[in-house]
Amino acid sequence: MDDQTKILETVRANGDNEVVVVLGTPDRDSTEIVTQTVTTGDPSYAGPLSGIPLGLPVIHVLDDRVAAQSDPATYSSEIGLMLDALETDALVAATRTSESG
Repeated sequence: MDDQTKILETVRANGDNEVVVVLGTPDRDSTEIVTQTVTTGDPSYAGPLSGIPLGLPVIHVLDDRVAAQSDPATYSSEIGLMLDALETDALVAATRTSESG
């Protein structure tokens, strides 16, 4: 819930046009839940974003678009193991659903 509060405070301070959510979630389920929370509101109706559709853009750190904007050596050293260990395509696909909708 603290993360939801921080996101809400950031949006209120900077506006929703200035915030992009970059996820590092390890599985598809958590990626989908966080994506839904910051786009259409907290699906559990328990957190600060309950009923608050922020409509924020969401991208996973494993997305090629993040890699393309990062220093290759830093990205490789910080994210490289995740690329091999996690289901990259599923995680990226889970965030891209927010782009269509």
